[in-house]
Amino acid sequence: MNHINRREFLKLGLATSSFLASGNGPDLVTKVFGKTDTPKKVIILGLDGLDPRLIKIWMDQGKLPNFQHLQSQGSFRPLRSSIPAQSPVAWSNFITGTDPGGHAIFDFIHRDPERYMAIFSSSETSEARRTISVGNLVFPLSGGDVKNLRKGRAFWQILEDYDIPATVFKIPSNYPPVPTKQRTLSGMGTPDILGSYGILNYYTTEVKEVMEDIGGARIHEVYVIGNRVEAKLPGPTNTFKKDRPESSINFKVFIDPVNPVAKIAIQDNEFILKEGEWSEWKKVRFNMIPTQSVSGICMFYLRQVRPEFKLYISPMNIDPAEPALPISTPTNYAEELEKEFGPFYTQGLPADTSALDNDILDDGEFLAQDDIVLRERLEMFDYELARFESGLFFYYLSSTDQRQHMFWRLIDKEHPSYDPLLASKYGNTIENIYIESDKILAKAMEKADKNTILMVMSDHGFTPFRRSFNLNTWLKESGYLSLINEWKQGEEMLFLNTDWSRTKAYALGLNSLYINERGREAEGIISPGAEKENLIREIAHKLENFKDPKTGKRPVFRAYVAKDVYHGPYVEQAPEIIAGYNSGYRSSWGTPLGRIPKVLIEDNKQKWSGDHCISPEVAPGILFINQKIKADSPALYDLTPTILKIFGIDKPKEMIGKPIF
Repeated sequence: MNHINRREFLKLGLATSSFLASGNGPDLVTKVFGKTDTPKKVIILGLDGLDPRLIKIWMDQGKLPNFQHLQSQGSFRPLRSSIPAQSPVAWSNFITGTDPGGHAIFDFIHRDPERYMAIFSSSETSEARRTISVGNLVFPLSGGDVKNLRKGRAFWQILEDYDIPATVFKIPSNYPPVPTKQRTLSGMGTPDILGSYGILNYYTTEVKEVMEDIGGARIHEVYVIGNRVEAKLPGPTNTFKKDRPESSINFKVFIDPVNPVAKIAIQDNEFILKEGEWSEWKKVRFNMIPTQSVSGICMFYLRQVRPEFKLYISPMNIDPAEPALPISTPTNYAEELEKEFGPFYTQGLPADTSALDNDILDDGEFLAQDDIVLRERLEMFDYELARFESGLFFYYLSSTDQRQHMFWRLIDKEHPSYDPLLASKYGNTIENIYIESDKILAKAMEKADKNTILMVMSDHGFTPFRRSFNLNTWLKESGYLSLINEWKQGEEMLFLNTDWSRTKAYALGLNSLYINERGREAEGIISPGAEKENLIREIAHKLENFKDPKTGKRPVFRAYVAKDVYHGPYVEQAPEIIAGYNSGYRSSWGTPLGRIPKVLIEDNKQKWSGDHCISPEVAPGILFINQKIKADSPALYDLTPTILKIFGIDKPKEMIGKPIF
């Protein structure tokens, strides 16, 4: 939206400081030709995971001059995160101005109480309800649906009510994008075209690398015959056929007999890659029936030609030119960006951490891949910042989060995966992405005029992840969870070996602990009321007081009782207890999916070595703003009514946050 009278309002000469200092200055809004025009503008940089302690260290060393300058102009505070400090929960706090009791996102993973099964917390996909079958084909008579499960209204929807324009770029927890005429592009939570968080394909002749498919990856054994490899690239399930087969595309690789070079031929694409080279985006099309196909985009990386053949193909991203699933509002916004920049990563978390954690890519190759992500994002940032004239512009960066997850082991000498040789080569990776963030801030500061509120925020900070805590194992050893066969402990996941008739509590998700309640869970045994309440308090107390025998530290910093810390209509849907882990600890990778290993606490030897899915007191985020603020301890949900106040909009009654000015 172009607000043609913006300059007229600027002539009022209301400088930002006096405008806010008056206490009611933000109430100035005026209708012009059916639009709301205001002299105020807001730029928000959402730099995922920036940590206040690291920021301060590098500011003091003079490495972040623009952050330092912004602090001198206004304010810098640690920012209270969500309970727990998980990205989908935290960003939902910011989007709605509520806590999980108001937006109903409690974890990356929720549970179905009737089946004790893990389900995605943020979105739900349903297929066509009415179909007709002809032979082996199934034709939909009504469209399927993708639903955003977050409750509450997004702040940009409220701005739209007042005709204040907004561009919201890649904010997490907004897939599918909520209905609005504002420009939005979905971020974290956006799947690949398989409907997963991202599944790569890896083709190799090296026998020791051919293993069962691992989380986030499919491994394919291939053979080089006559300097040629033939393979299949898997695609989405073909729901047009009764047996629902997996779609696929045949492709061939022709290896140069002398040089470390190969030609790849897939559909209409033929291209040459040198060993160690990334391709550009390649569009492919999975044919379902003669009249229906699905378009996707992927990148190829020729890791090695000989003596062993190794080819990486990125997860199949939704094609922004022909989105198979909704990723933007208006629907043509993604297409507009594709026309301007070409194909780009649409997957919610594009950095392929699974590839690095499983040695499919090494540290340098992972960084090269995330550099591609970063270049794409920076180009779009420059584009949107240049055309930003009024209203609100929110920009999100994921590389700050993903690089801290994967490279914390190289700045933490106490981490089980610390490697001094790798640290000498990649130990500055985290510092470098903070410096890159400082450069992004410089561009935003240059764009900001006297009527622009400039805010830099992160949803949480970071801490080391040295030890994995098996919460279901703790429940078993503490007498709250029972097994059918003791000798099979650790072999099953999804609670397949759990004796529900003797189980009082169970953990599912990264931080969530549920009571096996009678009348709610399929085989619940704990009565609601006093019995349940006493059990909740007992477990929370024991969790907080348990100490790691190896370190003497408490793995759980705080065990939050949901009804004590959440507010709003969805508190009853929350897990009863939220495990707020301590610095150095996090739930094991088996906990979210109902695994009950024999070992209670294990060293984390993975490359995923930094984390934040812990107690918010231990991992606060950051807030920089070019205004003096009074709040000593602002929270994520305080920023939402603050944004509305800047534009003269009263806080909706469901918001629990308070403006920080």
